[in-house]
Amino acid sequence: MAPHRIAIVGYGSAGQAAALLLGRDGHAVTVYERVARPGPVGAGFLLQPSGLQVLWKMGLLEPVLRHGARVDRLFGDTPCGRAVMDMRYAGLESRLYGVGLQRGALFSILEAAWPDRRRALQAGHDIVSVDPERGVLRDALGGEHGPYDLVVVADGAASRLRDAVAAPRIDRPYPWGALWCLLPAGEWPWLAELRQRYVAARRMIGLLPVGSCPGDATRRLSFFWSLRTDAFEAWEGQGLAAWQDELQRLWPEAAGVFAGITDAGQLARARYRDTTVRHWHRGRVVLLGDAAHSMSPQLGQGVNMALMDAHALARSLQGEASLPEALAAYQRERRAHVWIYQLWSRWLTPLFQSEQDVAAKLRDAALLPLGRMPGGRGQMLRVLTGTRRGLFGTLGLEDGFIDALEQPMPAAGCIAATEQARA
Repeated sequence: MAPHRIAIVGYGSAGQAAALLLGRDGHAVTVYERVARPGPVGAGFLLQPSGLQVLWKMGLLEPVLRHGARVDRLFGDTPCGRAVMDMRYAGLESRLYGVGLQRGALFSILEAAWPDRRRALQAGHDIVSVDPERGVLRDALGGEHGPYDLVVVADGAASRLRDAVAAPRIDRPYPWGALWCLLPAGEWPWLAELRQRYVAARRMIGLLPVGSCPGDATRRLSFFWSLRTDAFEAWEGQGLAAWQDELQRLWPEAAGVFAGITDAGQLARARYRDTTVRHWHRGRVVLLGDAAHSMSPQLGQGVNMALMDAHALARSLQGEASLPEALAAYQRERRAHVWIYQLWSRWLTPLFQSEQDVAAKLRDAALLPLGRMPGGRGQMLRVLTGTRRGLFGTLGLEDGFIDALEQPMPAAGCIAATEQARA
């Protein structure tokens, strides 16, 4: 397919990855971002093998491994020490693992790898509408941009452009959100594990190792505290001291880490949506990332799905004779993978974030035994790693990628100068 003029709306992980991949394929890419000074939003996340494979194909696995933290195990228990969840990547394949990464690290890695960003990134442009037939964008000041051959909508879960493609079949906010921040790892002993603590489904606390960031060699943990979104103001009003007392009572082993929380302003507030659309493209417009399929973070697939979307779109544009055929192929491929995760996320979220105490008791009784059963363990690990496709299918991982994972982890803290040189 001949090169296209492509506009991307949104400079999060999905937009960054799409800009890099489409630019490499010779397309003329322009990115519009609402924020005047784009930067990472959020604390940290867990890259699964599915997302890591995309970064490997992009030639970015080494810097990700250098800055990230290898995660071999996901473990969750109650304050009384009862194990609820215990999953190890080695139970699926001995060479597999996840990587905890700071959002700032991924942002910097993707930005440094996109050589056209100074010319092609239009920051401070708040795009409010799109004409799918003409490929024309309109900003909040009334200015028009385009026409473009293709407009990639990657403006997140609360997308304002999604309806120009199709009215969502499901689009609702989750009542539960989270408080997030990054904390120094210090002497935390579980630097290869995502650790969670549950109090029924009303409290969920987590500590995920997320490595370092370009320009800051301090190894950190991503902390999250589950909280209803309508309780955010009440939480802030109660003062930090009372909340810290509760936090340390529920997880005294992590008191040294929690000592790093000294001000409520350190904690960002996260809100989530559950959005499903029947059609991911219309005319010259296509949806990407959370704009196409936002879901609860319970399965930790958001960034991984965004990377896979960007790679699938680029590959479809390479392989099909026309733009309509390419967009249809992209939708087929990604919907076949995404739908089961949206379904599982919808079912599992109330077990971890709700006021359903009975459901939480069933979770505590059943989840660990299911994870130890040969059949159940494999199914759960497929979902965790992002390699489940449909009810029983499998998303393949390439031998070259698994071989790359088997190599020794790069030493941390030495890549910042290299990335700055690329910039």
